[in-house]
Amino acid sequence: MLKVLFFARIREELDCPALELPWDPALADLDALQEQLAGEHGQRWREVLGRDNTIRAVNQTVIAGNAALHDGDEVAFFPPVTGG
Repeated sequence: MLKVLFFARIREELDCPALELPWDPALADLDALQEQLAGEHGQRWREVLGRDNTIRAVNQTVIAGNAALHDGDEVAFFPPVTGG
């Protein structure tokens, strides 16, 4: 099982706080997961998740680039953090 979480603006734009997906070896990495989500949910998801500034994390560790996924992982997508 993969748990996929969406935060802040991404959650609002996709109207989806979280998904639980059965483990599939085809979801070998973050890029494959992102492509599957876009394929299942449409162009809007592709645009939102594919933004250059979207932050991706696996098991609460921010990932720069791509990373392998394993059964039981938690993946998060969130927009850049701003503060003031």
